[in-house]
Amino acid sequence: MWFWYALGSAVFAALTSILAKVGIEGVGSNLATAIRTMVVIVMAWGMVFITNQQGDLKSISTKSWVFLILSGLATGASWLCYYKALQIGDASKVVPVDKLSVVITLVLAFVFLGEEFSAKTLLGCVLIALGTLLVVR
Repeated sequence: MWFWYALGSAVFAALTSILAKVGIEGVGSNLATAIRTMVVIVMAWGMVFITNQQGDLKSISTKSWVFLILSGLATGASWLCYYKALQIGDASKVVPVDKLSVVITLVLAFVFLGEEFSAKTLLGCVLIALGTLLVVR
């Protein structure tokens, strides 16, 4: 089941890039990011209330709060950089560079989470990096 959610994420991320590139025309990248963020906030809190999870707020540990806040800060920084890059660059070049996050995530998951980093994973990282270079050049 995780695969279908991940595939949905990829499809919506692709749509995000195209829709953002069109929508950001004539709009400052920071303002565009703020508008996008407001939509995400409404949608996310809507899902919390639809699934009746608002009561779970009280049971979140301090550790979870800290890491969720840090993740939110990283997301915000990523979105600000992404929208600025989309505003001044071609989506067909910005998006592949952005997807180098796959390679970075695999390395960080190995270093910090102790996840497997096999020869197959290394080959995948190299191919993603080379593919990105080919598209950008």
